[in-house]
This record gives sequence, structure tokens and C-alpha cells, in this order.
Amino acid sequence: MQVERGQRPGKAARNKRRDPLWARLTVIGGAVLMMTSGTAIVGAHAIIGNATSNIETTSLLGGDASAAEQPGGNDIDGPVNMLLVGIDARPPGSSETSVLADTIVVLHIPATHDQAYLVSLPRDWRVDIPAYAKTGAGASVGKINGAFSKGYQGAGTELEKRARGVDSLARTINRATGIKFNGAAIIDFSGFEAVVKELGGVQMCVDQRAESIHLGVDKNGKILKLWYKEGAGIQDLPPGGHALVHEVGCRRMSAQLALDYARIRKSLPNGDYDRQRHQQQLIKAIAKEATSKGVITNPVKLNNVIKAAGKAFVLDTQGIPVADFVFTLRRVAANDLVLIKTNGGRVQPLMIDGQSFEQLSDRSMAMLAAVRDGTLVNFLVSNPQFIAKT
Repeated sequence: MQVERGQRPGKAARNKRRDPLWARLTVIGGAVLMMTSGTAIVGAHAIIGNATSNIETTSLLGGDASAAEQPGGNDIDGPVNMLLVGIDARPPGSSETSVLADTIVVLHIPATHDQAYLVSLPRDWRVDIPAYAKTGAGASVGKINGAFSKGYQGAGTELEKRARGVDSLARTINRATGIKFNGAAIIDFSGFEAVVKELGGVQMCVDQRAESIHLGVDKNGKILKLWYKEGAGIQDLPPGGHALVHEVGCRRMSAQLALDYARIRKSLPNGDYDRQRHQQQLIKAIAKEATSKGVITNPVKLNNVIKAAGKAFVLDTQGIPVADFVFTLRRVAANDLVLIKTNGGRVQPLMIDGQSFEQLSDRSMAMLAAVRDGTLVNFLVSNPQFIAKT
């Protein structure tokens, strides 16, 4: 179905979500803002058409969590919520789960479509995880990250398993918050690094000293990739070498350094909350770089960035054609990306039977209810402490 810029398909067309209309957006989170910003809208249809022909897309959402499965269908004329799930594959030989949903972010765009908010959910949040029929997994109570594992387990291709993981996770978030999603994306960290490489790096401001467990420096100053083993620490660090340290200050980072900084958790005082903030900062940095004059006015570079972004994401826009999505969100620009922190960005641990969980405060739950109801802007006016510094 072709949609000219400015043309809006009727609800009857949108409701045919079982047709092969899964949108082929190449970028979501930071990169979707690149395509929908006012400066990038010119020629976006042609660029998307060329860059998205080989993008992996599939259905990632179902049940109560899916806006498309509700009586009114997936209507993006009002508030838009998209679930972004960051995947971190473990190296060979690691005793940890082969694939983890390390990052869980809700991208919220209010009905005005002139702002975007990144709301990160702590992966250790203790929640009720509903049964998942596709894998035969029963209901349980545990860390929200376990909801992804419940869908990921069992037979199937890697894409099928990851898609089930996102579906199970979305249903769990819906059970806890009532939020329904207009779309979802699986973000692969290695693919994300390729996007930053095509951009030529990004400008990042390190807000706290962070020691890496993924990168080291040998005695000659060469950067090395490291392997961290839980309980044993960093492995294979050569004599005279040391873990790489990101010192406070603003600088241009290579793809390798930017992704490393955004993954660090163990050396930070507020652990996953600090990492969430840094990941949000990276998404915003990518969006700003992608909408910069050096990229937008260079068709070859812009096309290469979009193609790299396409390889980093598996996308589901719940039956909404790409052109419609781009047109609807065209007023959202990189500078309009606001970072939101739960629990004030501070750990609120909960110990049960010797296991540590994270609990969300009543105000944090009220914030998520505002996301559900499309009233987040009003909530933030009364609760500005939820807005993270960039």
C-alpha cells in the first residue's frame, strides 16, 4: 500500500494488520528521530524504500500488550508507545544465559507529536510474570528480565526466540502498568556499534568515572576486548595492562568507546540506574549526530547510516505503514528527546529469600500510569525530578 506524504490511510486500511504490512523502519529510539525530524523528512520515502528492502521484520507483540489487537486497532493519531529491548549476546564460554534483555526502554510520544521521552525500566524490577503459552512456561514472580527469558526458551530460530522474548516481556509490562504498545524493536548492541561507526563517532559527556569490564588497555596503550566472568572478575588481561576507565568530561567517542560506556554497570554507585541514564544519553547523542548537517546533507553517508541502523534492529510497527509513521512523527527532533528516570535514579533494593530485587516507588508507578494514560507531560510538570540531566 503506497502512502503519499501528507496522506493518511483510513482506519479500515490500518486494521488489516494480518496482511504483510509489517513496517520496515530502519531506526527506532535515537535513529527513528533521525527519519522523523523536520530536517530529514525531505526525501525520506525514497531513502527508506532503498534502505529497508532487506530489513528483518516480524511480529513482536500480541495479547493485551498490543495496540493493534485492541478494538480500535493501532491508532497513532494519539499518544505513541514503543517498546525498545536491548539484547546483549554473551561471549562463547560464558556461564551466563546466551542472550539477555539487558535494556528495557519505553519510547513515549505524546498526542502532540512534538516531543519524545525515553523511560527506562530496571531489569531487576520484581513483577508478576504471566504464563506464556507459546513456550508452555507457567506464571511466576521474579525479575522483569526473566519475562524475556520465558519467551526466549525453547525451539526455534534466533529471530523467533527473540521475538517471543519481546512478546513475553511486553505482556509482563502490560500486566504491571497497563501500557499498550504501538510497536516494538529489538536492538542488538553489536549492530548499534555499526551505526555509530557510520556516523564517525558521537559527542558524549561522561558524568561519572566509570571503569570498564569489557575493554582494557595494554602496557602500550592499545585497547583490548576483555571477558568478564561473574565471581572471578576480568579474564585475560595481559601483564602491565589495566581496565579502561572513562573519566568525567565531554569528548567525541568512537563507536567502541561509546558502546562500552553505555554498557558499564558494575563500577557505578547506582548500578543499572546509572547505566540506564548513560544508554539514554547515547541514544540522544546518536539522534543528534544523525540529524546534524554533516549527515543530512550527505546522501551517501545518510544512506549508509540508515542501512547500518537497519541491521541493528528487528522492528514491528503493528501494521502501520512506514510512510504514515514518518509523517505522523515528523515534528519530533533529536533535541526534543527527554530522558526519564524511575526511582529518582537511585537503587531501591528488595531482599527476598536471599535474592536481591528492585522495587519501584509509588511515584514511579504513577509516572508509568501517566505513560499509559497519555498524561506524562502533565505528570512531569508536577514532578520535574523524574527528568534526567543530559
